[in-house]
Amino acid sequence: MPWLQSRQTDNSLSGVQKKLEEYRTYRRKHKPPRVEQKAKLETNFNTLQTKLRLSNRPAYMPTEGKMVSDIANAWKGLETSEKSFEEWLLSEMMRLERLEHLAQKFKHKADIHEDWTRGKEEMLQSSDFRQCKLNELKALKKKHEAFESDLAAHQDRVEQIAAIAQELNTLEYHDSVSVNARCQRICDQWDHLGALTQQRRHALDEAEKILEKIDILHLEFAKRAAPFNNWLDGTREDLVDMFIVHTMEEIQGLIDAHSQFKATLGEADKEYNSIVNLVREVESTVQQYQIPGGLENPYTALTANDLTKKWTDVRKLVPQRDTTLQAELRKQQNNETLRRQFAEKANQVGPWIERQMDAVTSIGMGLQGSLEDQLHRLKEYEQGVYAYKPHIEELEKIHQAVQEGMIFENRYTQYTMETLRVGWEQLLTSINRNINEVENQILTRDSKGITQEQLNEFRASFNHFDKNRTGRLAPEEFKSCLVSLGYSIGKDRQGEIDFQRILAVVDPNSTGYVHFDAFLDFMTRESTDTDTAEQVIDSFRILAGDKPYILPDELRRELPPDQAEYCIQRMPPYKGPNAIPGALDYQSFSTALYGESDL
Repeated sequence: MPWLQSRQTDNSLSGVQKKLEEYRTYRRKHKPPRVEQKAKLETNFNTLQTKLRLSNRPAYMPTEGKMVSDIANAWKGLETSEKSFEEWLLSEMMRLERLEHLAQKFKHKADIHEDWTRGKEEMLQSSDFRQCKLNELKALKKKHEAFESDLAAHQDRVEQIAAIAQELNTLEYHDSVSVNARCQRICDQWDHLGALTQQRRHALDEAEKILEKIDILHLEFAKRAAPFNNWLDGTREDLVDMFIVHTMEEIQGLIDAHSQFKATLGEADKEYNSIVNLVREVESTVQQYQIPGGLENPYTALTANDLTKKWTDVRKLVPQRDTTLQAELRKQQNNETLRRQFAEKANQVGPWIERQMDAVTSIGMGLQGSLEDQLHRLKEYEQGVYAYKPHIEELEKIHQAVQEGMIFENRYTQYTMETLRVGWEQLLTSINRNINEVENQILTRDSKGITQEQLNEFRASFNHFDKNRTGRLAPEEFKSCLVSLGYSIGKDRQGEIDFQRILAVVDPNSTGYVHFDAFLDFMTRESTDTDTAEQVIDSFRILAGDKPYILPDELRRELPPDQAEYCIQRMPPYKGPNAIPGALDYQSFSTALYGESDL
């Protein structure tokens, strides 16, 4: 009981934890045997009393304080003390745990603060700013201002550390002595940092005033040197820049611009000297005050030597540019002469080729005299064209000189050598084609026996529908031409079949066009066809194997499909002797086909 009623500890969490462990050992090891002993004691007492009563002997009376009830009461007192002791232990542990937490919090904040302050005194006492240039000094001042803000922000942590130390003292922390000592060191150091901060600010302000004068000179140089340097760079690029001109106007424009530029060189020279004098003043001030690194300009990488070198280059490049421009002027003058020569000749050759082409085309339309006259005139034009060739060759020579001079445009003529070459070749091709066509027409006329009047009629009709003068007709144009010549083409399905059969003859390669030669061949065959009804009947008799009738299968087997169907649909049934079903009367059909009877 005295041990359970004692409330003494060493005021440490480890001491209370040890006491709690002893209590748990007591409850786990020492008390359980006593519980059994108490129960056995009660059993023994009750057994004794029972035996005495059964033996008619008086009950056993223990001495004072040894009654079972006394022991039970004492046991209850023990358990009450246990509960109170355990509650006190837990309460004390919670108190000491909080104290330990506060101590750890104090240590954590103190560690952070001391880490932050490490090296701060050396930094504040440094004389690094005495070797700085103005921009570096201003950066140090900004850095110092940031440090001052940081220092002010850490004031709250220092106050928290002091408050935690005070609370640990109030709660009688077992290691208050070391806590108080560390807290005092932190506060003393904090005051010292504040004093050093004020001293460094004052030193930085004084150093800044010394560098302001030299900085103004640096800044003025940078402001004026940069645009002047850009002007020098652009000027040097312009003076050496390659140029491509094609006309006198373009080169004259460059020469005029260069003359205007040279007029500005006097003002540029004044600006150059003014900027260089700024550098000389900087050098004098740096030497006077012995400023380390004062010659380095923080605002620009340019130096007076850079400007001097570029300015010297510009003065050398100006006369070189004069020479280059004058050489190009002479070249363009020569090019202009070549342009005029080419244009004068091209303006003669171009229209001549066009006139010849128009004349040849007109002859090719077939409306000027007989075929022999047309052929004669075409050959005369052919001779004239070949006789004109020296003019083309002369143009080629001039064109060669034009190409060597890189002359790409000629405002004096619409003709180019390429168009003239093409026109020349087209003229020769047109003449040759028309000669061949006229010769073929003569051969056709003489071999087929058609008259010149018929030939002219065919040509006139063809030309009428050849609106674009291409020498060919589209299928619909060809159909209209046939109709204009009296050719009957029905508008029904059979008429379309007939037309497609004709189209296959005049356009066997299915090009989609009918040329005049094919048209003439077709019309010549149509107009000179001398077959008679008897000849056609003989042809059908051969197909029929000498029978007086013919069968549809025989027609389909021997004739093209469209022709076979044409005959089958128009041949009347054969009604003569020995007729068989489906037999067709080809004799009546042939007679009607040539107009000798009604079909």
